[in-house]
Amino acid sequence: MPSALQFQCHFVLIFLAALRGEARYLEVRDAGEDEPFLLLSEDLKRELSAGQIYRRSLRCIDMLSTEGQFTFTAEQPQLHCATFFIGDPEELITIDYDSVNIDCQGGDFLKVFDGWILKGEKFPSSLDHPLPTSQRYVDFCESGSIQRSIRSSQNVAMIFFRIHQPGNGFTVTVKKNANLFPCNVISQTPSGRFTMVIPHQHRNCSFSIIYPVVIKISDLILGHLNGLFLKKPSAGCTGMGDFVELLGGTGLDPSKMFPLADLCHSFHGSAQMKIGCDNTVLRMVSSGKHVNRVTFEYYQLDLQELENRKENSIEEFCFPSI
Repeated sequence: MPSALQFQCHFVLIFLAALRGEARYLEVRDAGEDEPFLLLSEDLKRELSAGQIYRRSLRCIDMLSTEGQFTFTAEQPQLHCATFFIGDPEELITIDYDSVNIDCQGGDFLKVFDGWILKGEKFPSSLDHPLPTSQRYVDFCESGSIQRSIRSSQNVAMIFFRIHQPGNGFTVTVKKNANLFPCNVISQTPSGRFTMVIPHQHRNCSFSIIYPVVIKISDLILGHLNGLFLKKPSAGCTGMGDFVELLGGTGLDPSKMFPLADLCHSFHGSAQMKIGCDNTVLRMVSSGKHVNRVTFEYYQLDLQELENRKENSIEEFCFPSI
């Protein structure tokens, strides 16, 4: 049975379930084809790496995970459209307006959002993003030619648009930029390995995995602290200043998710947890006094693991009724 989050967001996130670790690029087929998603061929990847620009048309609801030039032209009034952009964890996304032909006075709009927003829930959450929510939107109808290039603060971004008049539309160029210290990340894959580093910065960073997963933390450095301390949410680590928490829930916003465990002290070894939630988040809170680092790996729980969960001694949360 599809999870609640996957059901709500299937038009955006279904490609994630189809990806394996080595297959990162996924694109939408032409409108006439039956399958909704198309894995980019190796030939096209080589062309992109050789400097050729990839071009295609956008749908009203679309997902992009590669660089290129993309055009939307309305064939009929389109009132509720969005394009979601995602990169690798260590990438930022730049969206450049090449041309825009919309009627701002007639009710059209074209807005970039720094992050993702679905069903009113944001990633990164307001607690984890460096900008207030009002400043995460860039409205073309308000900024016009003043701001024709927008860079995201993390590996995801999106545009909202409404176009009433057939024939109107826009063209954007999407580029990827290196991010030396990735903070907030949505994983493209249901399995992987990642090291998050916060170097003397007072900020909170979340790594979101939109699957039920087993997550294994193999290395945690929190300033000068030593030892492993795994607590129930009632005790918590909030007084420690620097800590890692594991969260689970059914939505996109980490601030609205259920706290599952806190890790308050540094350790080298292995801490593992099986989390059956629609969305799993590892979140690091940093006071800015230390260089904090956490290394972890994760893989998706399959149906058999969910059915056999009572035979496993690992702590389990958010498992659906079976």
